[in-house]
Amino acid sequence: MKAIYLTKDPEFHARIEEIDEARLPEGDVLLKVDFSSINYKDGLAITNQSPVVRVWPMVAGIDGAGTVEQSTNPRFQAGDRVILTSWGVGEVHWGCLATKARLKADWLVKLPSDMMPREAMAIGTAGFTAMLCTMKLEDLGVKPESGEILVTGAAGGVGSVAIAILSRLGYRVVASTGRLGETEYLQRLGASEVIDRKALSEPGKPLQKERWAGVVDSVGSHTLANACAQTKAEGVVTACGLAQGMDLPSSVAPFILRGVTLAGINSVTAPRPIRERAWERLAKDLDRDLLASITEETDLAGAIAAAPEILAGKVRGRLVVDVNR
Repeated sequence: MKAIYLTKDPEFHARIEEIDEARLPEGDVLLKVDFSSINYKDGLAITNQSPVVRVWPMVAGIDGAGTVEQSTNPRFQAGDRVILTSWGVGEVHWGCLATKARLKADWLVKLPSDMMPREAMAIGTAGFTAMLCTMKLEDLGVKPESGEILVTGAAGGVGSVAIAILSRLGYRVVASTGRLGETEYLQRLGASEVIDRKALSEPGKPLQKERWAGVVDSVGSHTLANACAQTKAEGVVTACGLAQGMDLPSSVAPFILRGVTLAGINSVTAPRPIRERAWERLAKDLDRDLLASITEETDLAGAIAAAPEILAGKVRGRLVVDVNR
């Protein structure tokens, strides 16, 4: 099998390597990987810029989609097409930027019948997270008529898919980005307005003028604090990322004076029923043609080259990896 292999002995290396399939870790499903993708966490792992990898050596890749070759679990049979996102894969368990992966059945969901593996990886963890945010907004009562939805980190993977989903569901979406040159791209996804991230990324007052009925934030730090401070009474802020930082320099004011809900989104170990619901919604509520228009494809070597670019915010939309090229 061929894979992106990460080693630290003691110096860090990320390279494409031919690996004996017998070395694959334990698991009850052997997957022939068709496609993987590059997410922010993959960028961190492949560049070793953050302690994402906790077991060495590691095969990178937190996402994968493909066909079951062998299974000792009754839920899956050889020939089933499945999706893997997160669950510590690519961090503590060998991942899917490889032609083969051995995984636990509990981590997998079946590919929706009308979705192709490449489409699933164009969605990937980023799009799955965007749908979890959308579902949380809905579950907590945010409707299209409630008001504007702010999406931060808008040109990235989570932001791009979130805009596409929310706008298709009838929400008025405002996109915040540091790349105003991508305004046309964001409007094509469905953003009604595009604002400069500088308006949110600097320190601000604990309570500010109310604007947002809901927020999808993949940035964290001051951006998340300002988003909370600008959210309307009884509004909902979903937090799913830390591109600006892990800190939250905020106060309790938005929560106790306006009843704002700050909802954390866990896309890593979300239970299977939630995963299945999210993928059913993605199959129904995401414009597949629009998804294709924001997706680029590369091979394993291209994935290594793209890792620092995604961390620098230079990759827009989604990057799918054909691991067999």
